[in-house]
Amino acid sequence: MDDRDREVCLHDRARRIATLSPGATELTYAAGAGDQVVAVVSYSDYPPEAQQVASVGSHTRIDLETLVGLAPDLVIGWVTGNPAEQLETLEALGMPVFYIEPRDVAGVASAIERLARLAGTEVAGQAVADNFRDTMATLTSRYRDRDPVTTFYQVWDEPLMSINDQHLIGQVIEICGGQNVFGGLSRRVPRIDDEAVLAANPEAIVAGGMGEENRHWLTHWEQYPNLKAVAEDNLFFVPPSLIQRPTPRLMEGTQILCEKLDIARQKRGRS
Repeated sequence: MDDRDREVCLHDRARRIATLSPGATELTYAAGAGDQVVAVVSYSDYPPEAQQVASVGSHTRIDLETLVGLAPDLVIGWVTGNPAEQLETLEALGMPVFYIEPRDVAGVASAIERLARLAGTEVAGQAVADNFRDTMATLTSRYRDRDPVTTFYQVWDEPLMSINDQHLIGQVIEICGGQNVFGGLSRRVPRIDDEAVLAANPEAIVAGGMGEENRHWLTHWEQYPNLKAVAEDNLFFVPPSLIQRPTPRLMEGTQILCEKLDIARQKRGRS
């Protein structure tokens, strides 16, 4: 069953897999099926060997002619990220499409297991899934019940956007003992403004920026010296690929975020 609750059946294990999002690429490699990937989309940069695989456009506009020419026997689609009409065209051509979009920790592990089953790499995939579950459970046990740290996670800058508690990043904040100041909003990725952040006055601000070393989103908040996160120097950077992609690297991103929020806690006792 895929993440659209559709049953996808193959006569044999998939030998030629097309992954139509960077997250799908990473999850397929994690499932032990990297050698079977014949097509990816732009920004599929992890693991590094994925960058050597043929690209068939971006997740929002797929080069169907090139993709069809690569003759995949399984296409891994993104529920809300790929153009529906293009994936429907692939299905009409007889290509099985398996949609994924993990929205919680359990969903990441499950996606790995299901991809491994389709690819015939169950043993490798199960080991990765089990390690992911165990590591996330350990982090939850270690950090979740510590003193809460009110936290604003900035997922985008223009327009300014955050996440609610149902978003996977919101769940990571909870694992780390954080309290998401916009967690109660109805939209999973709500648009907000500076005034809303100032009113919430979070103890910590966390951002990823548009690149792995790009921290400029955080400097924006330094113009508000009375903001608690600024006054306490709790402006934290987490590389976006470690926390914004629903993949096993979420373990590393969660560990980093938990350590950052612990820094904020430790500052409370200082004079």
